[in-house]
Amino acid sequence: MAQKKDYLPHTRWSQRIDRVADRVGHAISYVWLILLGVIMINVLMRYVFNEGRIEMEELQWHLYSIGFLLGLGYAYQADAHIRVDVLHERLRHRTKAWIELYGILLLLLPFIALVLIYSVPFVASSYAVAEVSASPGGLPLRWLIKAVLPVAFFLLLMTVIARVIRVWHFLFLSSHLDSSAVNDGDRHASK
Repeated sequence: MAQKKDYLPHTRWSQRIDRVADRVGHAISYVWLILLGVIMINVLMRYVFNEGRIEMEELQWHLYSIGFLLGLGYAYQADAHIRVDVLHERLRHRTKAWIELYGILLLLLPFIALVLIYSVPFVASSYAVAEVSASPGGLPLRWLIKAVLPVAFFLLLMTVIARVIRVWHFLFLSSHLDSSAVNDGDRHASK
């Protein structure tokens, strides 16, 4: 598969934030290996030893949540998130940048703000009552897994800010070629 060319210029701040997101993403990738090991142990215990453990099943869900939530920022920073590429790849760079800027400002940032605003009291109330699993034999410290939510969305917010800096720089501060000329050059180079 061909590597996508990134048309957005990096700035000193966007590079710093992207490096942090990159490190977190690479560190979190090991959660998937741990999750695989927990699933294998759980299957062995259930089908070989006829013993199911609630805490192992909950641990699976917790690890999955941690991997997914903390991977959001990395996926956004690496531009590995879902978009309609059939339409997106046909647009000029400048049009893509405007769509991204409006999408971030009108959709993504308000969503992140809502999650952050409501997740902090969610975690605080769980911590205040020393919430544990409702299942007998389940995991304690339920607030700890809930705390991943605001942490993950804060990391996502940081990567979104880095992206806004890059888009803003591209649209308003950099002296770039006409977007159609850049796209035409890319098309001719790929033939």
